[in-house]
Amino acid sequence: MHSQWDWLCLSLLIISSVTAEIEDGEVLGADVEAEDFDKESQQADVDKEESSLGVVYRTPKPTGDVYFAETFDGALTGWVLSKAKKEDTDDNIAKYDGRWEVEELKENAVPGDKGLVLKSAAKHHAISAMLTKAFIFDKKPLIIQYEVNFQGGIDCGGAYIKLLSSSDDLDLEFFFDKTPYTIMFGPDKCGEDYKLHFIIRHKNPKTGEYDEKHAKRPDVDLKKFYLDKKTHLYTLVLKPDDTFEMLIDQSVISKGSLLEDMVPPINPPKEIDDPTDKKPDDWDERQKIPDPNAVKPDDWDEDEPSKIEDLDAVKPEGWLDNEPQYIPDPSAKKPKDWDEEMDGEWEAPQVPNPKCETAPGCGLWVRPMKNNPKYKGKWKAPMIVNPNYQGIWSPRKIPNPDYFEDPHPFEMTPISAIGIELWSMTSDIYFDNFIICSEREVADRWAADGWGLKKLVASANEPGMFSQLVTAAEDHPWLWVLYILTLALPVGLGVLFCWPAKKTDEDIDLKKPDISMPVTKGGVKQGRGELEDDEMDLEEKESEDIVEDGKMSKSLHSWIRVKAQKELSHGFIAVIATGYLRVRKICLALSLHLFSNWHAIVLLY
Repeated sequence: MHSQWDWLCLSLLIISSVTAEIEDGEVLGADVEAEDFDKESQQADVDKEESSLGVVYRTPKPTGDVYFAETFDGALTGWVLSKAKKEDTDDNIAKYDGRWEVEELKENAVPGDKGLVLKSAAKHHAISAMLTKAFIFDKKPLIIQYEVNFQGGIDCGGAYIKLLSSSDDLDLEFFFDKTPYTIMFGPDKCGEDYKLHFIIRHKNPKTGEYDEKHAKRPDVDLKKFYLDKKTHLYTLVLKPDDTFEMLIDQSVISKGSLLEDMVPPINPPKEIDDPTDKKPDDWDERQKIPDPNAVKPDDWDEDEPSKIEDLDAVKPEGWLDNEPQYIPDPSAKKPKDWDEEMDGEWEAPQVPNPKCETAPGCGLWVRPMKNNPKYKGKWKAPMIVNPNYQGIWSPRKIPNPDYFEDPHPFEMTPISAIGIELWSMTSDIYFDNFIICSEREVADRWAADGWGLKKLVASANEPGMFSQLVTAAEDHPWLWVLYILTLALPVGLGVLFCWPAKKTDEDIDLKKPDISMPVTKGGVKQGRGELEDDEMDLEEKESEDIVEDGKMSKSLHSWIRVKAQKELSHGFIAVIATGYLRVRKICLALSLHLFSNWHAIVLLY
């Protein structure tokens, strides 16, 4: 029986090991392929525009009607560098002299694919281009989409764009921060404040003045999009029904209504506080007042201090009254350049008295203070409800003289150019594949031909599973506990139940042929005692089992004992297995929260 059980356990362990090796080989093969791809992509011929994954890059071509499309795969044709100066700024940094270059990504580049890169740190940058045709806000939605990669991370700076308002005097050579724009959209970060801007300049229909309206902040943690050094796709969708959506990597992170989710609101309130209304002098806003009828008790002593000396305190034994807590440093020496006439008399710096380190204390002993039981403090009358309470005063409402209602804020000022105007403390911000259109299908196909390839290459170059797990544990050290539990439990169970057990007397008896022996009542009792004594010699037990009445097989006794032990062992296995399954479920839940599904599967199996 034991031999069969051991062989079964050994077979299961061998099968598990082989399966694990196959899986590890597949993962290792994937890592090798990704590594080979990285090496080959660095040596690829750009003219062939083909990666080791078989990805052939071709410059994206818009499939529908677009207002602007730019891939930067050629020269900066149509783009204009600004010659303007920033107002209200020191002359040495007022110029828009930040440098732009067209180049490939530093990491995970698709051979032949290039983008516009902001190259200078701590400088003003401004570059712009005219749209193919102006966009008029009427019955078509507006879709703005482009890619950004913070290749060196980002300390303080942005990667947002501006859609410049159409006007007869628009001159791109003098594009600067105060050039009128209709929409501003894109990521921005300074310190630990991570933003995704969506701002519109709304025209007041009564005064003709423009005010900036900001979309409410997305309820999403944006930090990873700024720090992972990956290319991300930013999309803004504005619809004629006055709604909007903001997407990152084709996932909606914020949506709302121009009428309800902009700050300040598009339309002002119908009523406002009357600026001429003033609170009356006798208006009583106090909800509670001191009880005017209350009288201070006669035994209330306001002169009692809050703390008094503890007269029961006794100076600890060994207190060094004549030793100061600090003494001049005996190792200190007066500097050679010390001038007593100029610097005064030199004194060595004070250091803790070494004699006080082992003593209860040094210096003059003073009794400690304790709370004064007689202290009551300054007497105050108790508070009661104010019978004259009139509530919190507020001015009366009057009709808002500046009120207007714009039922369709989507109908904004037409746009005719796109511009990037930035100040950044970090260089190497990568822009690529701008498109402005009205059809979602056009934007999605454009994304598939550009950003989709970058995502594919980046995924192929990601580190192996083991590296990702280690990296995750560095950020979350408690994951090591899960890793150890997940690996230790099955190993422990295998060792516990598959390790060869020590042969007992009962096991030897099972292998011996049955010996028929006469049995009496006394012999049965004697046999029971023998079964409880595991250290008794086999020959002695056999000789003592011989009786005169009846016959009984001693192997039956051993079989009963072994059977009982196995039943207990099976129960123990069930308890351990149940606990292991519960731990696996916990690991699965935490893994799904931190990683993708395949990470969870690896953790469990």
